[in-house]
Amino acid sequence: MSQTLDTPRTPTPPQAPLDAAELAALHGLTVSNARPSLPAYVRQLWARRHFIGAFATAKLTAQYSQAKLGQVWQVMTPLLNAAVYYLIFGLLLGTSRGIADFVPFLVTGVFVFTFTQSSVLAGTRAISGNLGLVRALHFPRASLPIALCLQQLQQLLFSMAALAVILLCFGVPPTWSWFLVAPALALQFAFNTGLALVMARLGSKTPDLAQLMPFVLRTWMYASGVMFSIKKVLPEHGVPQFARVLLECNPAAVYIDLVRFALIDSFDAGQLPYGVGAMWALALGWAVVLGVGGFIWFWKAEETYGRG
Repeated sequence: MSQTLDTPRTPTPPQAPLDAAELAALHGLTVSNARPSLPAYVRQLWARRHFIGAFATAKLTAQYSQAKLGQVWQVMTPLLNAAVYYLIFGLLLGTSRGIADFVPFLVTGVFVFTFTQSSVLAGTRAISGNLGLVRALHFPRASLPIALCLQQLQQLLFSMAALAVILLCFGVPPTWSWFLVAPALALQFAFNTGLALVMARLGSKTPDLAQLMPFVLRTWMYASGVMFSIKKVLPEHGVPQFARVLLECNPAAVYIDLVRFALIDSFDAGQLPYGVGAMWALALGWAVVLGVGGFIWFWKAEETYGRG
């Protein structure tokens, strides 16, 4: 008989158990609320454009729903602010000296700066003030600060209608240059939205920032020539050249000057710190830098909003 000898087999070492990430990849699972690519994120925002518009309109309607005068406060609030500034700066401090059409000059500055101020404040609370919505539903989080900036743009349109009446009452004639307000405000809206996105990301991690921002914005307002002419006041007080350049290129001051140049006949090119073309270039530059840069910076932290 032939005897068959079995060759002993080498035992197979036990495989290490897969961790959670490997198991998820094996079964085709993906991370919940993972950040999409930038093009995909833009497509998601565009797909929700109707939600953004409806959310902005609903917030605007509800803003003064408890007040007896209702939506009238959309116009009354900036008008009352302008009246207070006129009393203090125009009459008591005399900053109106040497400025033709000071009331239209002042009201225009107040309305335009309020647009930026309100957008920044709303953006700071965009995520931290809507945590229930952020944690309950999956949607691109940039929808919230964009919608809130759109709300402020809608409110500005009411203010601009009141501003047109004020200009006519003070003898400022309507001209074709009034149409330049549209591109100026469009660029300001892009700038405001980018800045609101930056503040939304910062505010989502530091809620106390919302308490600090009113003081920062008040300082910014005083540095933006809302109540006085930067070009006339700074040389009179011996402000250094580098500080003058910073204040004159300040984005809020740039947009205020462009709207004043478009609306007020006496505010001609000689009142601008730089030429008309240079001012439009500055406005476009600020809109692109903050609009695009703020959007990308917000998108990079998309998966972190609402956590912790």
